[in-house]
Order: sequence, then C-alpha cells, then structure tokens
Amino acid sequence: MPRVSFTPHLLRHIEAEPGEFVGGTVRAVLDAVFAEYPEMRSYVVDEQSVLRKHVNIFVDGDPINDRTGQSDPVGASAEVYIMQALSGG
Repeated sequence: MPRVSFTPHLLRHIEAEPGEFVGGTVRAVLDAVFAEYPEMRSYVVDEQSVLRKHVNIFVDGDPINDRTGQSDPVGASAEVYIMQALSGG
C-alpha cells in the first residue's frame, strides 16, 4: 500500500499519523486518508474536491500533474507526501 506522510505545518492543525492507505490514484489515496481523518479534507481540497492553491502533493518525489481530478497513478509501494505550503513574507 502507498505510504502517506504529511507536512509538519498541516499536522499542527490536524491530528494525523503517517501511514499506509489503499489507492491506485492520488484521488483514491486521498479518499482513504479523508475516511480516517475527515477533518483533513477542508485543508487539502475545496468544495469541488480540487486541490487547494497552497497544497502540493508529491508521489515518489514528483509533484502531481492533475490538481483537479487527482488522477495521477500511485504505485503499491509509492511514497505520497501531502504538503500545505506557507505563503507570506
């Protein structure tokens, strides 16, 4: 199963543990994460399930391409990293 980790900034707002979540696409992995941590959904995606502007997701070190549908493939042994970027100066 893909292993999912979260940026420390995101974990300051939501109690979640890195772990393995079932899914063959980013969307399927996110659905599994949200099933376990429903409060994370509003931080990661908007009301239309589009990735929020200041959230990035990496699969095996590469940023995903499909921010709208999250259809990027995720291998069974992939490392998925959900990052909430900080803005400001």
